[in-house]
Amino acid sequence: SALFNFQSLLLVILLTICTCTYVRAVAPSLIDRNKAGFLGLFWMSARIGERLSPYVALACIAMAVTILIQ
Repeated sequence: SALFNFQSLLLVILLTICTCTYVRAVAPSLIDRNKAGFLGLFWMSARIGERLSPYVALACIAMAVTILIQ
């Protein structure tokens, strides 16, 4: 389970950020209509991916390298 393994939790968070950012770029109405509540997490993830995209990309590369090394 991803909750008990820190590396898996980071991987799930990174994949969520990247997926939400892509979905917002392709179909913004899907993400933008849910800004509050539980589904607001996806909107926040998309915003993080848009604003911090160089850092998210570096984190994805670092995660890929650590997974390949293991």
